[in-house]
Amino acid sequence: MPKLAESVPAGVVAGALRFAFALPRPLRNLVIGRPIVLDGQRLHPEAQLILRLQRLAGEDWTTTTPAANRTALSRSNALVSGPVVEGVTVRALDMDGVPGRFYTPHGLPGGSPLLVFYHGGGWVSGDLDSHDNLCRFLAVEAGVRVLSADYRLAPEHPFPAAADDARTAFEWAVANASELKVDPARIALGGDSAGGNLAAVTALHAREAKPVFLLLFYPAVDATVRRRSRELFGRGFFLTDEKMDWFLDHYAPSRDTHADPRLSVLLAEDLSGLPPTYLATAGFDPLRDEGEAFAAKLAEQGVPVVLRRHEGLFHGYANILGVGGVFREAVAEAVGALRTGLALANARQDVPETA
Repeated sequence: MPKLAESVPAGVVAGALRFAFALPRPLRNLVIGRPIVLDGQRLHPEAQLILRLQRLAGEDWTTTTPAANRTALSRSNALVSGPVVEGVTVRALDMDGVPGRFYTPHGLPGGSPLLVFYHGGGWVSGDLDSHDNLCRFLAVEAGVRVLSADYRLAPEHPFPAAADDARTAFEWAVANASELKVDPARIALGGDSAGGNLAAVTALHAREAKPVFLLLFYPAVDATVRRRSRELFGRGFFLTDEKMDWFLDHYAPSRDTHADPRLSVLLAEDLSGLPPTYLATAGFDPLRDEGEAFAAKLAEQGVPVVLRRHEGLFHGYANILGVGGVFREAVAEAVGALRTGLALANARQDVPETA
């Protein structure tokens, strides 16, 4: 028997979500229940409301089969991503066999910076559509062109297929900068979750040109260690301990590959060549501690890095642009970091070399 959530159109459920967020605060608090405090952090009321409504509706980002997981993620994103962000022209691209989607804000002149973006989804799910509104938001708000890469997914294409496609997309963008009307010296990489992993891996392993900035939302960076945040937040906060094992078993079924820096980029001996980085974690995220360990290692090796923990949020917040305000504010902060990082990269280009 299908779950109730699966029998109700996504638009109806999305409308109910917006209605719940519009309720007077006392009524919202009744729905939310008692505050959740873990590890000295309080789950933000808006985050708690979404999780509560998700449970009441029977919505679940399932891990039964890859096909079911992909459908569930697409539906989950459709519920919270909000109205389509306007003010951007979108077209499809082929990047040496890797499909892509190219976003150009209206009126943006040629020679702009470019963000190559990799979607999350545990290397198993997610696609150009699941992160379409996020890419639109990043393009319009940051004033950059955005190129979203539709890398191959596991288990049909296990490790290192996604990493190979991610590097192909970046190197294609560099080689075709003129056709894309972007500045080849101001290309940044970004991604969320598994996509953040691919952005960092690509920055480390790109063979020639290097990105000038990294924009990482709660990246997965170490498949070899179970850190404390995974024990604390492994149940009840969207991304679960069970899901993490399930994703990894599909993407990298051989444990011999788990320490490979093309997967566990945190284990790379030398990270000093990575560009300035903005790395955001969520307080109630099993991936929190490994992301913060990565930021610490970058800083130790001399890489300029800004680490931002959004204490009251959970994994996946970057796609929640349509309900509440705290999630959009967190993404807007990242946009500001991206704009600043690209501006500083431009300033570095303009400084004349001394003899």
